[in-house]
Amino acid sequence: MSAQENQTTAQTQTTAQEDTMSTIESVPAEAPALYRLTGVTRTYKGNGKSVTPLIGVTAEIGAGEFVTIQGPTGGGKSTLLQLLGALDRPSGGSLILGDTELSSASNKELGRIRAEEIGFVFQGFNLIPTLTARENVAMALVPLRIPADERRTRVEEALAHVGLADRDDHLPGELSGGQQQRVAIARAIVKSPRVLLADEPTGNLDEEMRDEILDLLESLCAGGLTLIVVTHDSAVATRAHRRLRLKNGHLKQE
Repeated sequence: MSAQENQTTAQTQTTAQEDTMSTIESVPAEAPALYRLTGVTRTYKGNGKSVTPLIGVTAEIGAGEFVTIQGPTGGGKSTLLQLLGALDRPSGGSLILGDTELSSASNKELGRIRAEEIGFVFQGFNLIPTLTARENVAMALVPLRIPADERRTRVEEALAHVGLADRDDHLPGELSGGQQQRVAIARAIVKSPRVLLADEPTGNLDEEMRDEILDLLESLCAGGLTLIVVTHDSAVATRAHRRLRLKNGHLKQE
């Protein structure tokens, strides 16, 4: 091999190494698993029929990760999100959040986990139209029974974090779609959860608003929050540290 060929080869290897390093550095340092799923299956039965939208899913999601869940309609995405959110239990397998086995936890414990440890954001915002932004955010703290002064402070901090400190007395109908989604995110983070679960959080937004919401979600993840997003939008998925793909109830790619 000539000297010129050797130089070209060395340059190619260096570039490949630099690309690999860039990829590695874009993913958070290895963190303990927050979610551990082993053979998780969910079957619904009724009218003499059974449907199994989730079949034998095994995966781990680390603390502080930004993970997307993708796949065709009916592939099991929403079912998986409900299980991760302690809104439902698996029919089989093991699903652990932190040190808690959600599969066998009591209804009271699941309710506590939903109220304290998990924040939810939806495509449709789900704000109460007759309540102001401040009042909508405060609703998330009602189950926690915290003192009024602390509740007020936490609501103010959450709205400031999403850039809406000056819109706290506005009703949802007086806010843009992007601002309404920011209120919904403030409502989700006001209780300082460990996990934020989002179902198509940018589905009702234009491209500019989508990118602003993604920037906000990424900043929350950088602060240590675990972020799990169901999405059909490839622009959202490319922001994630890792992508899970479901098809016909099976985890096809990770």
